[in-house]
Amino acid sequence: MENEANLQEELKEFEEIDVGEALVSWDSFEFPQHDRSKVWYIVTAIVGVALIVYAIASANYLFAIIVLMMGIILLVNGLHQPDQIMVHITDQGVVVGDEFFAYEEIKDFSLIYKPPHTKILYIDFISLWKPLLTIPLEESNPNVVREVLLQYAFENLEREDETLTDLFRRLYKM
Repeated sequence: MENEANLQEELKEFEEIDVGEALVSWDSFEFPQHDRSKVWYIVTAIVGVALIVYAIASANYLFAIIVLMMGIILLVNGLHQPDQIMVHITDQGVVVGDEFFAYEEIKDFSLIYKPPHTKILYIDFISLWKPLLTIPLEESNPNVVREVLLQYAFENLEREDETLTDLFRRLYKM
């Protein structure tokens, strides 16, 4: 019931933003949620402590601080449940949650669809300051998403696999 109320609220907010007609819409999580077992936490803690001990033994204190910060971030991230956000592809651009990206800003897009693990829409921007946008497709039809985006943006056919960062994030449940 609470998720439905949140989705209705998101749709209401979307209607208030003038970003054109929604051609394709779906809901997604703001970041992938991984099921981590106690074994994962134990192994990660052992590796983290070992790296910190190595860093201190080699007098590399900055590395020790970085490893400690990563551990804290992983722990806090694991305790936080991702929110559901709406994704809309409109005739004027792409809306992800409350952010709007006009087609004039988009360099190209690519779809990586290798179910059940990889169902991703990547959007690359003209500006070098904007990072590659990764949008999970969830249960939406990639063919429909592709057909709509092809009307407004170029498709990057050279990208055939998920990025290395996304692969590591999925494999190591980070």
